[in-house]
Amino acid sequence: MESHVYILHSSSLNQYYIGSTIIPVGERIERHLVEYYGDKKFTAKAKDWISFFSIECKSKEQAVQVENHIKRMKSKKYIENLSKYPEMVHKLLERYLVPGSSR
Repeated sequence: MESHVYILHSSSLNQYYIGSTIIPVGERIERHLVEYYGDKKFTAKAKDWISFFSIECKSKEQAVQVENHIKRMKSKKYIENLSKYPEMVHKLLERYLVPGSSR
């Protein structure tokens, strides 16, 4: 099953949001914008979320692990570097390759 880690950016908040999904990234972003997940969620704080970057993963498990890794870094610079340096993404995907998933 194809999964993605997606990173949204809000100019009004000057913040990033990191998530993972098994549904198409565009649909997931739209759900955030219309408060599908509720008005108390972090993404409900702004209406200007745009897709900043996404990473295609081999499984939901891998996507969750990559998502958690990025969140643990707690760094805007790290997120921005992911979009600039493809080798960083490659290393992340290799690090969190789930046994039994195809490359």
